[in-house]
Amino acid sequence: MGPIDQLRAVAEKTVPDPSLQPYLEKVHARAWTITDAEVQALKDAGVPEDTIFEQTVAVAIFEGLRRLDAAERVIGDVA
Repeated sequence: MGPIDQLRAVAEKTVPDPSLQPYLEKVHARAWTITDAEVQALKDAGVPEDTIFEQTVAVAIFEGLRRLDAAERVIGDVA
């Protein structure tokens, strides 16, 4: 299993936490706009830092792989 396959396995097995849905949607669509205050609000609401990190990374990996797949389709169409 190559590194990309390992990333896919991690992203696919991570179940999104429903209580983090608005935050995770923002990570998915526009991660660069997340602020420290938003992450702190999650912590203040009782979400463990490990959970925030793991959920954030899983969504970021999933989105990165989605973009990689799209790029590979375009390259395949051109080649």
